[in-house]
Amino acid sequence: MKIQDKTITYGFIAAGLMNIGGVLTFSRFFTNATINEFDPVVMSNFGLVMIVIWGLAYISVARDFEKVNWLVAVFAMEKLIYGFVWTKWHMNNDLAAVYAEDSMAGIFYTIYGANDWLFFIFFALVFIKTLAKKQD
Repeated sequence: MKIQDKTITYGFIAAGLMNIGGVLTFSRFFTNATINEFDPVVMSNFGLVMIVIWGLAYISVARDFEKVNWLVAVFAMEKLIYGFVWTKWHMNNDLAAVYAEDSMAGIFYTIYGANDWLFFIFFALVFIKTLAKKQD
């Protein structure tokens, strides 16, 4: 599968907007305490702010991703970690309890990790593509 550079740029922008828009929407601009309650370490307000910062980082390199291929690898690792944490959270927690307390928090916990797994694959593929291109 060959991914075009313009498509990759849009992918970085989409990843950033998902982080920023997702956090701001589902946390109701950091006022939804239910998100914090169900994972107080990873999803504290500080953690949510850092997810927004990661989103800004993705957008910042959208047009220059080929110049920072090792940073793209860091993005892939970051998404891998969040995806793993989300999967582990689902194995040890009751999603219905989150929905019972707040539907926005429930939706957040339903989708955030799927988004992270998707963008892990995207960033990993971009890293491999840029690494191979540099070796040509």
